[in-house]
Amino acid sequence: MSDLIRFEQSQIERLTAKCQIPEFSSGDTLRVMVRVTEGDKERRQAYEGVCIARRNRGIGSTFTVRKVSSGEGVERLFMLYSPSIEIQVVRKGSVRRAKLYYLRNRTGKAARIKEKSLYDRVVESSSPSTVEGPIVTV
Repeated sequence: MSDLIRFEQSQIERLTAKCQIPEFSSGDTLRVMVRVTEGDKERRQAYEGVCIARRNRGIGSTFTVRKVSSGEGVERLFMLYSPSIEIQVVRKGSVRRAKLYYLRNRTGKAARIKEKSLYDRVVESSSPSTVEGPIVTV
């Protein structure tokens, strides 16, 4: 393993020790709390939208969040390991692509993403189990 990779991994571990980064993928609705400094005052500003892309490049990992504000589509790119953001997953989306750039051309109902059902989440996270209880034959 090269020195650069080891250094990058140590920096990622140092940054993730301070704040936990939730697991999310494209299609998920995220609320990103951004720390904004204005003069000597500091506040947290929420940016909520759909994650349309995620780029995994070590410490340079980024994700793009798209929201519609006043009828206009707005996209913002965030650094994943930035200390000035906090990520919350609002809802999981059920999509079949990694990059959802096609949402840029859609509006209204066509731009909606179906929510991942409870059944999908259970199948994803657990191993196969047997059904218990009496067997009924008709």
